[in-house]
Amino acid sequence: MVIKILGSGCANCKKLYQAAEEAAKEMGVEAAIEKVEDIQKIMGYGVMRTPALVINEKVKVFGRVPGKDEIKKYLEDEK
Repeated sequence: MVIKILGSGCANCKKLYQAAEEAAKEMGVEAAIEKVEDIQKIMGYGVMRTPALVINEKVKVFGRVPGKDEIKKYLEDEK
């Protein structure tokens, strides 16, 4: 599974990265977590507000930091 955090590296981007990492670890999901900070690549996902969570190339949420339980739900959907 590939998880991408889209954003400029702001505080919320870092929170989302940490929450996604913890959620995957708690669920025992093998995931490569990547930070995407290039604005052109971010716009390629159609995301206009960051941070954004992308799992297996599907944008799950953007413009806010979802809670760990919400992230776990998205991970479960992509298993």
